[in-house]
Order: sequence, then structure tokens, then C-alpha cells
Amino acid sequence: MWKLATTLALTVIALPATASEEIADQYPASALYSKPVEVIPHVWSAIGATAPPTYENSGHNNNLSFIVTSDGVVVVNGGAAYVLAKALHDEIKVITDQPVKLVIDENGQGHAMLGNSYWSEQGVPILAHVDAAHEFEERAHNILEHMKRYNRDKAEGTFIALPTETFEDPRVIEMGDFTIEVMHLGPSHGPGDTQVWLPKQSLVIAGDMAFHERMLPIFEDTIVYDWIETWETGFEKLGATYVIPGHGHPTNMDQVRRYTRDYLVHLRTVVGAHLENGGDLAEAYYVDQSAYTNLDTFEELATRNAGRVYEQMEFE
Repeated sequence: MWKLATTLALTVIALPATASEEIADQYPASALYSKPVEVIPHVWSAIGATAPPTYENSGHNNNLSFIVTSDGVVVVNGGAAYVLAKALHDEIKVITDQPVKLVIDENGQGHAMLGNSYWSEQGVPILAHVDAAHEFEERAHNILEHMKRYNRDKAEGTFIALPTETFEDPRVIEMGDFTIEVMHLGPSHGPGDTQVWLPKQSLVIAGDMAFHERMLPIFEDTIVYDWIETWETGFEKLGATYVIPGHGHPTNMDQVRRYTRDYLVHLRTVVGAHLENGGDLAEAYYVDQSAYTNLDTFEELATRNAGRVYEQMEFE
């Protein structure tokens, strides 16, 4: 019965039209943007804003998830600041008496790792892919300073705390009645992107492998061709029933495929046609992306994404 109810709920919340950058803080009593929701039994997520990080959302613009096993709690994402990690822990304590035994950082970005400062003070081990840990270590000072600029007094207490453990090969964790597979399926959005797979529950905490309510950003080191290949050879084969993406509400594979893999394929197709017709970079910014205007952050990212794909494809 819970599977049917959850599937129906996910069908409703999966629609991108429901996402809006104009939605105000949904949980004023907490630094968190929204109160954690139970996606399936014992798997929770505090869904972040689908807008860029701001003082108003305290930098909580990604999903902070946790798994409540019968032998401890596993948290996925340190959070963008000390205050967010503490707020998440406060919510966990309301739900369960189980201690937090592990934090998994989904990548090397600030919203995944800056909250490590709080978790490190609690003595909780922090796990990340070796590439994500290296990315954060190289850029941590700039990432922290950027967070301080928009978060001002809410940045108090945050300091650079690196992961205490790293992995390269998949890590299988047996905790209570959960089997938790921590994996890096291959290059996608950024260095060391990590997915947390619960095979018994057919749920994946996808991190920035998968987007659907906000437009995905293509960074300078995001190789779109590789992301598509990782999707098709690794992520798709999981066959997940439930997907908690890096940003936006829990959903299903059809939805994230449409707005991640299919969007990347579309962008390479229209930019490729533009190149074949002798088009230059200035014109490439305006290739047709009209099918994706409903996504949050479209205005901020669409032209930049097209330009970066042009630069990648120009010498293929």
C-alpha cells in the first residue's frame, strides 16, 4: 500500500511546473528551506530551493537526505553551512534516537561539504569520492568565502573540514536492515559525483547526476558527452523506482531522464547542427532550448550551457 501511495505522491510532485524560484522559505522555524519529508519508509530528505543560494534560503538549494536504519543514521550531504547541518541534525533527533554514524558528501561543491564543519565537531566520519575530496580541498577557501558573502551572519561557525574517508571503488555498507551502496558511476556533472543506491528499496539518491525541476548547469569541467555515456552505461541500468535528485523533489527515472539525459542529447544535437551550418560561438548561445523554459534557473543557465557545449564540440 505504501508503495502505491508513494508512487502517486511522486507523480504529483514530479511536475516541473510546480517548481518556482519565487516560492518563499517553506520552513521559517528552521535554517532549512523545507522540513524533511519521508520519501519512502525510513528515507528522508529536506528538499532545497531550486534557485541559486541566497541569504534568504541560507544556501539550502540542494537536497539533504538521511537514512534511518535500525543501527544508526546515514546522512547524504554535509550541507552548505554549519547552521544547515545543525538544523538537519535537530530534525533527525526529533525523528529517531539513533545516532548519526556516517555522512556522505555527494560531490566537492560547497553545498555538499561546507557543513562538514558541524559533523566533524560531532565526531561523525565523512565519506567522499577521492576526486570530490580533491576538488573541495583545491577550492575550499574560495568556496567558503563565496558562502560568507551571501550568507553573512549565517556563515558563523562554518570552517573547512575535509572528508575523513575517501573511496574509489564502490563502498557497500550494511547497517541495520539497509544495504547502502556508495558509488561513483563515472564522469557526469562534476568531479567525484556520488550516487547512493538502496537496492532493496529500489531508490537512488542521485546527487547531481540527475536534474528535473531546475535546469542543470554545465561547468567548465563538465564533459557532456561523458555525462551521457555515464547515464546510459551506469545510472540507467540501476532501474531505480524512486529518485532523489541533487536538486528538486523526489521523482522517478522517466522524469530525470527527460530533463537530464534527453536535455544533454538535445543540446549536443542543436549545437552540432549549428556547427555544421558554420555557426559561430556568438550565435550558439541562442540555439533552440524552448522546450526547457519551464525549468527554474533557465534564464541564468541556458545560454551559458549552449556556449560551453559549443566549445566542447568545436574540435571534436
